[in-house]
Amino acid sequence: MTINQLESLLPLMILALATVVVMLAIAVRRDHRLTVALTLLGLLVAFVTLLVAGPSATGAVTPLLTLDAFARFFIGLDLITSFAVAMLSYRYLELHAENRDELYILLLLATLGSAVLVAASHFASFFLGLEILSVSLYALLGYQRSRAGSVEAAVKYLILAATSGAFLLFGLALVYADSGTMEFARLATLQPTARSPLLLVGMGMAVIGIGYKLGVVPFHLWTPDVYEGAPAPVVAFIATVSKASMFALLLRLFTHVGLTSTAPLFVVFVAIAIASMLAGNLLGMLQANVKRVLAYSSIAHMGYLLVAFLAGGALGIAAATFYLVTYVAATLGAFAVITVVSDAGRDADSLEDYRGLFWQHPWLATAFTIALLSLAGIPLTGGFIGKFYLVDAGIGASLWALVVILVLSSVVGLFYYLRVAIPMFSQPAGGTQRKIPVPASSGGASWVLAAVAIIVVVLGVFPSPVLQIVQAAVAGLA
Repeated sequence: MTINQLESLLPLMILALATVVVMLAIAVRRDHRLTVALTLLGLLVAFVTLLVAGPSATGAVTPLLTLDAFARFFIGLDLITSFAVAMLSYRYLELHAENRDELYILLLLATLGSAVLVAASHFASFFLGLEILSVSLYALLGYQRSRAGSVEAAVKYLILAATSGAFLLFGLALVYADSGTMEFARLATLQPTARSPLLLVGMGMAVIGIGYKLGVVPFHLWTPDVYEGAPAPVVAFIATVSKASMFALLLRLFTHVGLTSTAPLFVVFVAIAIASMLAGNLLGMLQANVKRVLAYSSIAHMGYLLVAFLAGGALGIAAATFYLVTYVAATLGAFAVITVVSDAGRDADSLEDYRGLFWQHPWLATAFTIALLSLAGIPLTGGFIGKFYLVDAGIGASLWALVVILVLSSVVGLFYYLRVAIPMFSQPAGGTQRKIPVPASSGGASWVLAAVAIIVVVLGVFPSPVLQIVQAAVAGLA
């Protein structure tokens, strides 16, 4: 292994080292501020090494990992988002009596698993990264043992994730049995006429495993229950880092496989995209729980992303990547507000928890509204530009039916976003205003909210710099 290859691996090694350092620091002395400081420092150093190693990165580091521009982009996105989640977790855990420190070990491990996942170029590293991420999430979801909802969310995710992992692993075994390779690049050398039914069945089973992780229809049933029961910062991590990393893996894997030349797989993804867009938005209209609204929203957004994924080519991959950035920013902003408004008793997941929020905490209501408008795809937000590029990619590939469903379902989705936003600006009848217990200073959560709100607006008004970065990142993949 060359020096340049070692430099490319530095972000992953820093994350692993930071996990060990935080664990040893907890063993010596329990100090919540010290633990979160070490966690943030580890994530920051990993991000800096990612930038430093970028110019000298060699792409394929080992047969298992490819640290190309695409992988570095998503690792950077994961690190930034995990940094924000760690800051939100500090604010959240200060309200609870449970041991706080171990959550940061799990958060670092989950980030490491996500980084391995987006850099995977081999089925072995794919499954290794996925399991590092998944096992960490089991514990993160059930971290608040005193809450029945949190334990229930962890058990449901554990059972369904184990089931999906079994489908995935058996599917990968079938692919290997037929093709004799576990490398993504070598799968690309198989001609469409040489792809046997066994290979297609294996890839289909892999799609089932990936579909569970993304929470797309018909593998979505765990999503609303897990979102509702899990701690708000943990849900923020699942909705952003976990799903973005899995979708990045999906882009890399099926770009190599050649999805458009494999008709059965293409039809399967078309059906999943349509079902996710329709079910996510229609079922979201029926929800009165804010977390469940965002759960069904995430299902719909995964469906939108599949439109660009199916379009393929440089435009499709760039559109999906840019949309992931806007989705991550807006979703992180929404869960940041939920984290700040929540108290020690429960998470603020009822619509009534936000009634009149603007009149007591205008900055919180404004940030939440910006996030919701971006998720809805309203102009002057990043979500609008992202959806514009998704539609452009779909039209360029002549996916007219998918484009029409995307546009119409987005209009339907606007209803439940407004259903959350409007109560924040409403004043209760009779002049009685329920006190919303938000501390005067929310620490790092305030910085996260401010940064995310600015990013969402900038992406909607001046997206060119980020678009150029995205296009450079996906150039070698398309």
